[in-house]
Amino acid sequence: METTGRLYGVGLGPGDPELITVKAARLIGEADVIAYHAARHGRSIARSIAAPYLREGQVEELLLYPLTTETTDHPGGYQGALDDFYVACAARLAAHLDAGRTVVVLSEGDPLFYGSYMHMHKRLAHRYPTEVVPGVTSISGASAVLGRPLVERDETLTVLPGTLPGDVLAEKLRATDSAAVLKLGRTFEKVRDALAEAGRLDDAWYVERATMGAERVAPLKDVDPDGVPYFSLALLPSPAEHTFVADPPAVERQGEVVVVGLGPAGRPWLTPEAQEALAAATDLVGYGPYVDRVAPNPRQRRHRTDNRVEAERARHALEMARDGARVAVVSSGDPGVFAMASAVLEASAGFPGIPVRVVPGLTAAQAVAARAGAPLGHDYCVLSLSDLLKPWDVVADRLRAAARADLVLALYNPASRSRTWQVAAARDLLLEHRDPATPVVIGRDAGGPEESITVTTLGTLAPAAVDMRCLLIIGSSTTRVNPDGSVYTPRRYPA
Repeated sequence: METTGRLYGVGLGPGDPELITVKAARLIGEADVIAYHAARHGRSIARSIAAPYLREGQVEELLLYPLTTETTDHPGGYQGALDDFYVACAARLAAHLDAGRTVVVLSEGDPLFYGSYMHMHKRLAHRYPTEVVPGVTSISGASAVLGRPLVERDETLTVLPGTLPGDVLAEKLRATDSAAVLKLGRTFEKVRDALAEAGRLDDAWYVERATMGAERVAPLKDVDPDGVPYFSLALLPSPAEHTFVADPPAVERQGEVVVVGLGPAGRPWLTPEAQEALAAATDLVGYGPYVDRVAPNPRQRRHRTDNRVEAERARHALEMARDGARVAVVSSGDPGVFAMASAVLEASAGFPGIPVRVVPGLTAAQAVAARAGAPLGHDYCVLSLSDLLKPWDVVADRLRAAARADLVLALYNPASRSRTWQVAAARDLLLEHRDPATPVVIGRDAGGPEESITVTTLGTLAPAAVDMRCLLIIGSSTTRVNPDGSVYTPRRYPA
C-alpha cells in the first residue's frame, strides 16, 4: 500500500486546451496539488491551458523562476541559480507527497520533450510513485497548423534548439531531410542565417503560438525578427513533392473592434490580455505615437492618425471591421479614461452587429501614484484640465466641488503648447479650500525613458514645471510626505 502521494508529470499539448488528452484532463481535475512554472512576471501559460480542467479547493504551487536569460551574482552562476531553484521546488512538492497528496506538475507540450517538468522528475521519481502523461508536442502542433507532413517514407527528422552555435545549426540543417528548430525568440536571426547558409531558407516556415488564439504562420524569410516570441519555431517540412498548394489556407474570421489600453509606457506595463489582442489584430488604429509603441508586425496594417480626429478614427475602425478586419484601436493608459473607448462605443451605434470589446490598461494616475508612493490611498477623483471638449467654467466648478469634498485629485491634460494658463488657475481655485502645504506630485513620462517624479506643495507649485507629458496629483488634507520623500494618503479619515 502506498503511504505517500503520487507524482504526475502531465503534458498539456501545444496550447489549445482541447488538445489536452482525456487522461491529462482527468488527472488535473482529480489532483490535490497543481504545480506549474512561470517566469518572474508570474503569468503561466501552462496554467492558462489547464484552466478549464481545474476545480475549486485545489492547492496551487507557483514555481517562479529566479531568472530567465539575465546575468546573476549567484556563486554558481546561471546554472547554479537554477539548480538551487529546482532543489527548492522539489522540496516543496515532496512536502505534499509526504503528506499523501496527489501532485500534478503541468508541462506545455510533452513533459519529457524540452519540458520544465523533467527537472522535478529527476529529483523525485526515484522517491515517489510517478507517472508521466505524454502530450502533443509543439512540433506536431506546428506541422498540423502548417498542413504539411514532417516526414514521409524513410526520410529523417532532426530536432534542434535554436541556442546551438550558428555553424552547428547550418551543418545539421544541410544533413537532414526535415527539421524543427525550437526556442527561437532572440535566436531567430541566427537560425535564419543558418538556414540560408545551408541553402534551406526558401523551404523554411515560421509557426508562432501553434493552436493558440494568436497563432501565426508565414514563410520564415518574410518574418521581421523584432517581436519573435519564445513560443515559436522554424519548420522544414518533408521535401517530398505534393500536389496541394503549400501556402496554408487563409482562415475566415468575423471582424471586430478591440479598444486596447497600452498602459502609460513600455511593454512591461502592458497586460497579457492586451498583448493577445494586439497579436490577433489585422489592423492597428490610433494616434501616431501610440501606434508606434506597438512592435511592428509585417502582416498587420497600421493606420496612424492625428490626435484630434477621434470620431473619424472610430468610424474608420468600425468600417474595416464591417469588412472582416480584426481591428485594435490603441490608447495610452486605459482606453476608458479620457481615451478612445467612449468614441468607439458612441460611433458603434451606426454599425449594428459589429462586436466591440474594451481591454483595460494601467492608467497614468496609477503609474504616477505608484512611483510616488500611495497618494491615491483614499477617495480621489480624476479630472481633465483641458477645455477643448468642455468649457472652463465646468472644469472650475468641478475643481471647487472636489476641493470642498477634500478629495485627492488626479489631474490629466494639465497643460499643452497652446494651453499654458490652466495650471495656475486650478492652483488658485484649490488654494481657496486647501492649505498651501498640501502635497503635490508632478509625474512626467511615468515608466518612460524621461521619467521624473517631483514632490512639491500646492502653495509653491510652479506652472512652468508642468507640460503636456505631466500628470498632477493634488493631495487632500490627510495626505502626508514621509522623510524619504514618499507620499501617501491614509485609508482612515479623521472623525
